[in-house]
Amino acid sequence: MLKDGERLDELNLKNLVIIQHKDKFKFGMDAVLLANFVTAKKGDKIVDLGCGSGIIPILIAAKTQDTFIYGVEIQEDMADMATRSVVINKMEERIKIIKGDVRGLEKILGYEKFDIVTSNPPYMPVKTGFDKKQKSENIARYEIYGGLEEFIKAASKLLKFGGKFFMIHRTERLVDILYFLRKYNLEPKKLRFVHPYVDSKPNLLLIESKKGSQPGLNILAPLYVYEKSGEYTKEIIEIYSKMQLEEE
Repeated sequence: MLKDGERLDELNLKNLVIIQHKDKFKFGMDAVLLANFVTAKKGDKIVDLGCGSGIIPILIAAKTQDTFIYGVEIQEDMADMATRSVVINKMEERIKIIKGDVRGLEKILGYEKFDIVTSNPPYMPVKTGFDKKQKSENIARYEIYGGLEEFIKAASKLLKFGGKFFMIHRTERLVDILYFLRKYNLEPKKLRFVHPYVDSKPNLLLIESKKGSQPGLNILAPLYVYEKSGEYTKEIIEIYSKMQLEEE
């Protein structure tokens, strides 16, 4: 099942594992925070845009009941790893990985068919330049195959009226995020800033928006990642150990 350069990492959740490659993009805390920020009810149909190794679909499937999740990934090798992780975890009836582009995705999955869309998209515009990592790292980090607007537009097309879009992103893109959400009829409803330390400025944000909703944004309490000692805060530990997503 494993190919050259791959390893099997434990997720410390219900004996689940995930395939990752030593030289390719690996999931980080942002994916875990996003998966646990989601509120889902039994039977929801979900799409994760840019699923990478499949971490977000796997976590959501493990923490919900009877949901079905499509993971969409443009890189063939990453989609292949995600598919094999789904098989290893015996989640084929709950998760389907699709090798595809978020642009025009509604032509494949259907227009306004989903209750929830999630995304941990590439954070940086192409014009910011590339670092010298592997090609897969650049695709995951930079907006090579669709920028912020394309991911938000795709979410809007996939969601039913009243459906929810959950995303994590960099704080410096907040104005763009709010602008594009409104442009595509996704009203921002919850916003939470993520701070590395209590006395540091936020570097990430978690945002929930709802298709066709009335205005009204709830700013949630800040989420702090590390204590001054460098250890995880109590809330981060609780997030990692959460066994079930909240329903709303």
